[in-house]
Amino acid sequence: MPETLSPLHIAVVGGGIGGLAAALATARAGHRVTLVERAARFGEIGAGLQLAPNASLALDELGVLPSVRRTAVAPHRLVMMDALTGNEITALDLRGAAYTERFAHPYLVTHRTDLHAALLAACRQHPGVALRTGHTVAEAEQDGSRVHLHFAEDHARLTADAVVAADGLHSRLRRALVGDGEPVCSRYVAFRGALPTGKMSGRMSQHAASEAVMVWAGPRMHLVQYPVRRGELYNQVAVFESDHYTPDSDEWGTEAELEERFGGACEAVRDALPLVSRDRRWPLFDRAPIDNWVHGRIALLGDAAHPMLQYLAQGACQALEDAVTLGQALGRDADPVQAFTAYADRRRERTARVQTNARRFGEICHLEGMGATLRNMLLSSRGPEAFDDISWVWTPASAPVPAL
Repeated sequence: MPETLSPLHIAVVGGGIGGLAAALATARAGHRVTLVERAARFGEIGAGLQLAPNASLALDELGVLPSVRRTAVAPHRLVMMDALTGNEITALDLRGAAYTERFAHPYLVTHRTDLHAALLAACRQHPGVALRTGHTVAEAEQDGSRVHLHFAEDHARLTADAVVAADGLHSRLRRALVGDGEPVCSRYVAFRGALPTGKMSGRMSQHAASEAVMVWAGPRMHLVQYPVRRGELYNQVAVFESDHYTPDSDEWGTEAELEERFGGACEAVRDALPLVSRDRRWPLFDRAPIDNWVHGRIALLGDAAHPMLQYLAQGACQALEDAVTLGQALGRDADPVQAFTAYADRRRERTARVQTNARRFGEICHLEGMGATLRNMLLSSRGPEAFDDISWVWTPASAPVPAL
């Protein structure tokens, strides 16, 4: 990324994957960055994460791909299975010549904490990035040339030339600036976690050894499996729609419902279910796309701008794309308002398309009866190099950010 001749002081709010990537991209563009995180220490929760080639490209642009690859796994196949019959529906070859020629960068699966650690280490090593924990943004005020962040702790304040809001699904800054209410609950819930591969046996150990991403699609439910952390852990995510969702209660999407929904699954899925982590349930949310990402000297990024359902495995990938595009824009124009506008103009349409198609793919994955039969018939006719339908997701816009 080219360095600008007019360094700015940019504050990034949020120390997750999107925030760290944004801080790193901004610093690599030649600016000074202060990243503030409300937690007492940096960390990431969750389990596995799929990094399609668009994410690998972004990580390469950020200079951290070699670090991520040291612990990630490069699966050889992406497989959709029928969760009821146990039959393979379709598969894509992720290591063959057709894939490599089309996408260049690898498809990786990794543990979220490993990706977060790689980005955090890169930020700590960059002299342009200052990291602060234990800072909860209570208010943001703008004047003609600065943004003033007020923190809940000790009435502290930080003044910067501009602010990037990367504070996630429940972004406080988005709530104050956009005012579009709460995220939309899909009525689906996920139980997920990773277990040591050494504790596995039988069919599951065979799946882990194959290094494939397995997606078991069923009526209003699915199971995803793949190895992470050099193959030492096996990630599992069980997702299902709850019949008992109510917006004002947390008593839905329970373990009992999990067992009931997967009760009719094939033997391979039923064998895996007892090993799915039950420590925490994750209700799944998204929002409708919006146009107003930029508010003067404040810009939204990642889930704060475009939270999406996980069915295309693109939430973190799109946040990484955001960060790279932001860095490119700030490297071309030291006026933050113009740079933010260029960034949002380049990202808005693409992320909106991914958001809406993630919902649609979830519907396809969870079809029942004749719908599932027709889905299987259609997809089974495709070969392992049939990338046309997914290539637009895995190939980010390559045009440079226009000069303003």
